[in-house]
Amino acid sequence: MAYAATGNTILPSAAPGVLALQRALLWLVGASGAIVFIEPSPYEFSTLVAIVIFFATGMRLRLVFMPLLALLILLNIGYSIGAIPFFDHSEVANWIATSWYMSVTVMFFAMVLAEDTAARLDMLRRGLVVGGMIASLAAIAGYFNLVPGGHDLLTLYERARGTFKDPNVLGAFLILPALFALQSVVCDRFGKSFRSTIALGIIALAILLAFSRAAWGGLILTSVFMLAMMVVTSPLPAQRSRIVLMTIAAVIVVAVLLAVLLSFDSISEMFKQRASFDQSYDEGRFGRFGRYILGAQMALDLPLGIGPLQFHTYFPEDTHNSYLNAFMSGGWLSGVCYPALVFITVIIGFRHIFVRVPWQRTYLAIFAAFLATVGEAFIIDTDHWRHFWMMLGAMWGMFAAAQRYSTAARAEQVR
Repeated sequence: MAYAATGNTILPSAAPGVLALQRALLWLVGASGAIVFIEPSPYEFSTLVAIVIFFATGMRLRLVFMPLLALLILLNIGYSIGAIPFFDHSEVANWIATSWYMSVTVMFFAMVLAEDTAARLDMLRRGLVVGGMIASLAAIAGYFNLVPGGHDLLTLYERARGTFKDPNVLGAFLILPALFALQSVVCDRFGKSFRSTIALGIIALAILLAFSRAAWGGLILTSVFMLAMMVVTSPLPAQRSRIVLMTIAAVIVVAVLLAVLLSFDSISEMFKQRASFDQSYDEGRFGRFGRYILGAQMALDLPLGIGPLQFHTYFPEDTHNSYLNAFMSGGWLSGVCYPALVFITVIIGFRHIFVRVPWQRTYLAIFAAFLATVGEAFIIDTDHWRHFWMMLGAMWGMFAAAQRYSTAARAEQVR
């Protein structure tokens, strides 16, 4: 595929129909990410179709992606070696296949979003917001039993799970669409801002009804971080003032709505129960945090780990810590590569916060949501969360695009 310079940006000079198809596929991938309670999920099918079509119409593996590719390969080699004794177990084989496929999607998003970045990111963003609305409406309908049989299908342990298998994953997935909606509320014109306010309210309600402490905290912290970075990076004083004023208004509205919701006894009781840090499964020698210590001691003595999905054979529950799980599932190789992959991305991500690019607003939302997932990985298994790998690949794609954009901008200044 050839490329043409447009201002400071380098765009693929493919036929308009091809570009439209590529962008539409990214919208579909973003929207289908909301439906993962069946496997293989619509997300797997849509990403596979997108990979095939993008490969046929042109994708480039850039030198900047070599560290990413190397870490992904080493990570999965470690997992595969640890799984050798258990390949006769179908769930282990499926776990390994999923891990390799998630890595393929990382490279796909990185390569795709390094080109035509602003337009493709915008379509992915739109798709994710639509997906967030689908998952949120399903969760709300299930919780309030608005559809026949929906309560049993769309809730778990009296917590909304919507189109996900687990309420915690629902809450984590919805953070990024919520951030996109919040950006529109504080930045866009009145009409779009009003529509985004409704979308944000629906998504926030679904996060509340998921009763996930990590999602609650994640939404608050990511919103604060993202809005602060938007104020700091905004070039116009009027825009900064608008962000601050709209944020204050949003906080007041959310506080009022939360007070109304907590007036319902069923919601209030579950909220108090979930908001407590005194949870039985967190305490004791074999509680969540006790398992971290015991598992870490095992990891030091087992260079090849114990294999994927085997932790529960030694302890009452799974690891609930992705970094520990990397050591347990893939030994020292995976245990080193997984945090290296994550925290190298975080470090580079911080360096790109202040890089002036047309997609800076979208970048701040994705980076904030990615940071939330990185933190949540210390207390829950995020290894196969589709949106986590999507964000990881998107980050690297934006890194590459920002380098090219800055180089083109400097070249224009020299002329």
